[in-house]
Amino acid sequence: MKANSLNHRQALLVLNGLPHVGPIMLSRLMEAFDRDPVAVLAGDRQTLLKVKGVGEKAATALTHWSEHFNLSKEIERMKASGIRFIAQTDTHFPPMLQETYDPPIGLYWKGGYNVDRPCIAIVGTRRATLYGLSVAKKFAGELARLGFCIVSGMARGTDTAAHEGALEVGGKTVAVLGCGLDIVYPPENLELYKRIAESGAVVSEFPFGRRADRQTFPMRNRVVAGMCEAVIVIESDVAGGSMITARFAGEQGRQIMAVPGRIDQVSSAGCHQLIRDGATMVTSVDDVLEELRYARPTQVEEGSLPLETRTPPVELSELEREVLTCFKGGEHCAPDQISQQLNRLSAEVSATLMGLELKRLVVKRADGCFEAR
Repeated sequence: MKANSLNHRQALLVLNGLPHVGPIMLSRLMEAFDRDPVAVLAGDRQTLLKVKGVGEKAATALTHWSEHFNLSKEIERMKASGIRFIAQTDTHFPPMLQETYDPPIGLYWKGGYNVDRPCIAIVGTRRATLYGLSVAKKFAGELARLGFCIVSGMARGTDTAAHEGALEVGGKTVAVLGCGLDIVYPPENLELYKRIAESGAVVSEFPFGRRADRQTFPMRNRVVAGMCEAVIVIESDVAGGSMITARFAGEQGRQIMAVPGRIDQVSSAGCHQLIRDGATMVTSVDDVLEELRYARPTQVEEGSLPLETRTPPVELSELEREVLTCFKGGEHCAPDQISQQLNRLSAEVSATLMGLELKRLVVKRADGCFEAR
């Protein structure tokens, strides 16, 4: 198939799926060829090489594009999967992402939802604590309930909690993947993937078959930041991927917010660094609204869900109450540590911890310690 036989959208699909051609290079190519993707693919090698950043590999991929990208197969798979390709110039392309300096030329989009409200990103570590998961879910639920769209990366830990928090209140959420939409990563989030696609959207700039790697995750993070008015980091190591998202947010002029945590936990070190560097410290959704200059509605719409769901009180024994005091401040406690602190027999403490687990008040971690919910 010759380039001149392609229409505008088909040419964009090809350009988006070619190897050795990144978003910045694509932007320069489109500028050099008057925003015409068909002209880019029809360009001769020497003209392509004159564009800044275009090397031999990229020029070869562009001039022999049909050998590197199977357009017919891609379109068939999109139809079979109910996936559309939203070009950067389309009405439904996320408006804030369009304003960034290197937006994708298009996004693969699964789901009937189109961004129609302000977006806020909630991101954090994959190895989140129960505290972090709880905060992510609460913030996402309250913000979605107030009319924001929650954007995250559908990764384990914080991202998953953020999407679930929005879904639980019937809100809107968008998952941005670092792989093709035919790949569910992580695989245990298959059901979450389906739920998001049903009421929100799962999106990616990567073609079918592209697996996640060290290059795709930062690219995914820039899309997450670019779609949103603000990025809230719940928990992150100083070298975590969420710090990359925060950096992109800063470069794109977005608000960066961070939730403080324990000073002795690695998972909060990144948040504390962000706060030291000028990010807004947030401890409640009201802090987020104040920073973004949104007013909290004074009335709750009829039939809407409350911001907090109160659970009936749980009856506790004296020893159970004593054990729970050991977890104040977010402590992670081993059974032996609790025994020594309370001067109680190990058997007593172990039995009490088991009872608290059954009452869903504590949870046992992989390292053998316990943490309060």
